[in-house]
Amino acid sequence: QVQLVESGGGLVQAGGSLRLSCAASGRLLGLNVMGWYRQAPGKQRELVAAIPRRGTINYADNVKGRFTISGDSAKNTVSLQMNSLKPEDTAVYYCMLQTYANVYWGQGTQVTVSS
Repeated sequence: QVQLVESGGGLVQAGGSLRLSCAASGRLLGLNVMGWYRQAPGKQRELVAAIPRRGTINYADNVKGRFTISGDSAKNTVSLQMNSLKPEDTAVYYCMLQTYANVYWGQGTQVTVSS
């Protein structure tokens, strides 16, 4: 059984930085995409950044230049470095690992940016 464990969320002032990390336990076969999503209160879950096994890294327009995603497919880990945080970045952040057969989600970690 695959489980994703996230860490690194918290409260930070606007302009500050946080680093989120996610590690998968269990056996993952055919890892295809690693990514981060977020969901703010009253809004739909949205893509923040994703690393495909083949192709280029994809960032949401509103985080480009501020967030950096990195991943290690051999270790099944993915991280998100978030700089120059804004109050509108406040949300629950979820890591996601997609294989050819399944999509796995972390439990979510709260990021709160105060103004």
